[in-house]
Amino acid sequence: MKGFTALFLVWSLLSPDSGGGEAWPTHTVCRDGSLEVLYQSCDPLQDFGFSVDQCSKQLKSNLNIRFGIILREDIKELFLDVALFTKGSSILNYSYPICEEDLPKFTFCGRRKGEQIYYAGPINNPGFEVPEGEYQVLLELYNENHSTVACANATVICS
Repeated sequence: MKGFTALFLVWSLLSPDSGGGEAWPTHTVCRDGSLEVLYQSCDPLQDFGFSVDQCSKQLKSNLNIRFGIILREDIKELFLDVALFTKGSSILNYSYPICEEDLPKFTFCGRRKGEQIYYAGPINNPGFEVPEGEYQVLLELYNENHSTVACANATVICS
């Protein structure tokens, strides 16, 4: 974990900023024979790390993930918005409170600007089979002031 932390810090400090006009690299979340999930940070100031342990068309209800970021904003409260598109049409919009002031669900709730979040563990989600096709997913984490904590454009390709 220390190696990941150091690598992530160096990457965050040396990566392109909004003035350079360069996009963040595309990262692979997972890839197997029939499913590929890729993402790119849409925050012009910061990239982040994300991966999952399972890469299967049949998504389990308890999925283990890893997520790492250095905070540019305090997160007294933290929310996730997910928008799912296929062929340019919206098929799902979902909002979820991750950290609420009176109900922190994770140990990183309440962290301050400049601190690191590294989470490795399960997330509860409905189990389902990913239908064949190509999907675009916009994910945004934001705090109680609606300041972006992280955002990503993801592509899911299922054959």
